[in-house]
Amino acid sequence: MRAPETALELLTAVHRPFASELRLPAMSNTEDVHRRWRLTSHYLEHDRRPVIPVSGEIHFSRLPRNRWEDRLRLMKAGGITVVACYVFWIHHEPVQGKPRFDGNLDVAAFVRLCASVGLDVVLRIGPWAHGEVRNGGYPDWVQAAAVEHRTNDPGYLALVERWYNLVGAQLAGLTGPGSNVIGIQLENELYDQPRHLSELKKLARSAGLSAPIWTATAWGGAELPLEDVLPVFGGYGDGFWVDADAPWDPTFRQHYFFSHQWDDPGIGADLREHLSGGGVSAPRSVSDLYPPATCELTGGMATAYQRRPWPAGRDVAAVANNKIGSGSAWQGYYMFAGGANPAAGLQESQATGYPNDLPVFDYDFHAPIGASGRLAPGFGLLRRQHAFLGAFGERLARMPSTLPDRVPSGVEDSGALRWALRSDGHSGFVFITWHQPHIPLQVYSGAQFRLGLEAGATTFPPNPVDIPPGTIAAWPVSLEVGGVRLAWATATPLTVLNTAGAPTLVLAAEAGIEPNLCFPDGTVLEGPATALGGGAYTLDASAPAALTATSGQGVLKVLILPAAVADEAWVLDSGRGRELVLSADPVWVDAEGRLAGRSPGTPCVRRYSAGDCRFEDVAAQAAVQGPARQSVPVELVRAAQPVPASFGSLAGRAAAPDGETIGGLSALYRLELPTPGRAAAGGMTELEIAWAGDVARLLVDGRVVADRFWDGSPWLLETSDAGIQPGSDVVLQILPLPKAAKVGVPAAAQRRRDASAGDLLALDSVQVVRWTDWREARD
Repeated sequence: MRAPETALELLTAVHRPFASELRLPAMSNTEDVHRRWRLTSHYLEHDRRPVIPVSGEIHFSRLPRNRWEDRLRLMKAGGITVVACYVFWIHHEPVQGKPRFDGNLDVAAFVRLCASVGLDVVLRIGPWAHGEVRNGGYPDWVQAAAVEHRTNDPGYLALVERWYNLVGAQLAGLTGPGSNVIGIQLENELYDQPRHLSELKKLARSAGLSAPIWTATAWGGAELPLEDVLPVFGGYGDGFWVDADAPWDPTFRQHYFFSHQWDDPGIGADLREHLSGGGVSAPRSVSDLYPPATCELTGGMATAYQRRPWPAGRDVAAVANNKIGSGSAWQGYYMFAGGANPAAGLQESQATGYPNDLPVFDYDFHAPIGASGRLAPGFGLLRRQHAFLGAFGERLARMPSTLPDRVPSGVEDSGALRWALRSDGHSGFVFITWHQPHIPLQVYSGAQFRLGLEAGATTFPPNPVDIPPGTIAAWPVSLEVGGVRLAWATATPLTVLNTAGAPTLVLAAEAGIEPNLCFPDGTVLEGPATALGGGAYTLDASAPAALTATSGQGVLKVLILPAAVADEAWVLDSGRGRELVLSADPVWVDAEGRLAGRSPGTPCVRRYSAGDCRFEDVAAQAAVQGPARQSVPVELVRAAQPVPASFGSLAGRAAAPDGETIGGLSALYRLELPTPGRAAAGGMTELEIAWAGDVARLLVDGRVVADRFWDGSPWLLETSDAGIQPGSDVVLQILPLPKAAKVGVPAAAQRRRDASAGDLLALDSVQVVRWTDWREARD
């Protein structure tokens, strides 16, 4: 690993146009034409304007139905524009001939709800889906059928046709030219059956399903019928599917670099090798018929028994920023909202032919929106990127990606700055990602960029700047807003507010980097800025600063947010128009177009008033009752018993203990919940458990309702979703983690494990956290 360098030479890049002329594929143009969406070879269009969609995965069948709207409004508030979801066959028809689409299995109701919230939908209809589900989503009776699965075997196709017809009947009238169902994914991680994918599309269309965009996963060198499907890619910075003691794999590390290679040969490699004996295929290139699109950028990561990653928020945001800078035309995350398996035995496991054991219930995924509804740090960081895409996506979509003249030498290179340019030859954005997990980066000293654009070269900033580790940025070059041109800035655009008199460009400062701005000659700048010469200015980033720039063509207001303030920024389209809101807790827009949200205790929410150039308190209606946090008395009912170092293995990977073993060897704690059930005013109540060990389970009235593999993170459960009611008997089981157990945990968890004299077992605290729903008071 090379040490970080001081930039003795300029960081240079010369704009490169798209490699091929704009083309219109048959899909969405002559086939399955849609009123709002269409594909081109360079970008997607929405209402005839280029756009970069942002999709987030949520599984309606892994959530109680009464949580759907909450999650969808949170997703929209986080900048998600398209919802993606698997339709798991095994969830809907576990018993042959008895399909269910009621309750939290009602796919039609889910699609309608998405439409009412203002979200489009991509349905991933399988029949094989994976999704860490038993049999890859096949019901047992399909798995046991005497057919050649995932091929054009007529017997298998007859089973699939039946499934597609069931889904099509449910969605009758909900797909088509004006529908919010804008995409359908066929199969998943199928690598060598292009004709089969084409046949699946025919069956789906015959079942009445329609969408302007049909997709198939392209990683692993997949062979795809390009006339029928848009290849979609993924990118995970870590994964549960590698060996417990494996070093940070290059297939993960590559995503912390800008690149025009979109295939990730690591995704699904464990299944390819385990089930078929196949290795990693040559990476697949992007087709010149379609733009690069993703469906599985890391939103977090699931935990397997043998390996338990816990991505930090910046780990997630760094991968996303790299994909935007590398030319992404569609940002798609897996998962964006976590959940829980609807019943026991539905998880991927060694007992059902997989190399990994997954928790029986837990599918939190460390997602930006956790299974309980709590927001992870990655949510806020992604929210800023999505606001940027919402405001500038029409321009960015037309901008191809250019890598710098000097690129890092490989995944071990920690010296060369990681950056890329997206531009149309006249204006653009410099994307910088100076962050990676596991192997810390040092300060990059003396960064200064020289960009070769069609109008001439631009060099900025005039004084080289140091890039601290953790920087995730997109700096504008020749950005025109409201008739005023910003020549460049060392701060990231967040959004544009359509304020009276002049638009307001909102910029977010980067932590540890002084925000500098530069305007062309003849532009007059008013406000708390210090001139540096040559049209450049610097600002104090300790508090929000409002400026006004006036040129011969227009007037532009500029608001610069300090990094810490920007972390609490929400850009929301409410009944008032586009709003900038500050809140540390969740905020969304309700069905009436008013601000709403939830908070522990009294809400503290502020909105930006451009007329006064300041943030003002939002008048919130809330019924706060009781303390936001309350400790839960815990009684040790039974001490843990001696635990073996191993419960078996498959292909060298540790197997999880079965339920009987957990029940017999765990320490048992009875929890005396002070106020079980839901909080006042329709809020939610979480059980927050800080613990250490191997496996934990929660029992309510003698029934196992939740489980978790320990990775150092707190375990969060919504009490009513767990079935906890007044008077419920609530018992927590914790199985110790033996010193010799071959399981991989994050570095911080491993340090705690190493510090333990013997097997690790601890219950640090149990708390009830009450969240109060609020909504904006009427004027």
